[in-house]
Amino acid sequence: MLTVDIDSNSGFCAGVIRAIGKAEEFLKERKGSKLYSLGAIVHNDAELTRLVDKGLVTIDKDDLEEMVDAQGESLLIRAHGEPPATYRLAEGLGFNIIDCTCPVVLRLQQDIKEAYKRQQDAGKGQIIIFGKQGHAEVLGLLGQTEDTAIVVENIFMLDEYIEDGIIQLGVPTEIFSQTTKSPAEFAGLCSRLEESMASYCELSVERFKGRGLLTVHDTICSQVAKRHERLSKFALEHDVIIFVSGKASSNGKVLCDLCKSLNIRTYHIELVSEIKREWFRADDKVGICGATSTPKWLLEEAAKHILELNKYVPAWEEKFIN
Repeated sequence: MLTVDIDSNSGFCAGVIRAIGKAEEFLKERKGSKLYSLGAIVHNDAELTRLVDKGLVTIDKDDLEEMVDAQGESLLIRAHGEPPATYRLAEGLGFNIIDCTCPVVLRLQQDIKEAYKRQQDAGKGQIIIFGKQGHAEVLGLLGQTEDTAIVVENIFMLDEYIEDGIIQLGVPTEIFSQTTKSPAEFAGLCSRLEESMASYCELSVERFKGRGLLTVHDTICSQVAKRHERLSKFALEHDVIIFVSGKASSNGKVLCDLCKSLNIRTYHIELVSEIKREWFRADDKVGICGATSTPKWLLEEAAKHILELNKYVPAWEEKFIN
């Protein structure tokens, strides 16, 4: 008999919950008003549609730059955060800013800002950020360094930047990670950088560690890091994995790829309607999971749909709704 489990650790992270909660609170208190969100508050179309119906209006940087006067209007800064220049622009337009930057991201922004100041005062050094180029959080981090930090997406890009001289191996270096990246991938990238710097200095890695040329900052969100570990176990415990997230979610891609690496029968969906009956066998143990931007209600809708496809509707009412 086919069974369906929902991963208890999946669903919105604390930062997204906080941002959505503030948006809902504002729209409830000011019925009929609209709330502008700079960028999608969450990378999930189903959840965005729900919030749009309540009065949330998503705008982008181009929209913001084209505005002339926003006196009396409110602008929500989502959990990803923004660079200092965005705040200056929004305040100059007259927006009331509702800052929902995740506290973990805020702390990371401050750490990078302080590292940049240290290097400026010393007159040398470089800052590397492990993250997705163009990602909203990464743009906010770059802004703390006046856009001088080097963004590296993977080990291949690291090697390329070293070969091209974009990354210098003989200067003080501080490396940070986007908060939602893979802990294992970050560790591997830091090891490669350390080995390259040690080789350049003609030192063993052990002797290089005492030189103080490389500082690795542990900036991946602990909630995200634990999710990687738990999701690995979840993927191995099930025959089929249905991973639910928006296709634009960076965290969703990382976590779905993790599931696929451990369970070949992993399917990435954004909408419940994408689920196909032929993916399942009669005795499958199906696991439903998602990204930090995936709402719990959507995971439950996916589980319900799978049970209905396999004609186990009665079990749903008692197992998942109550």
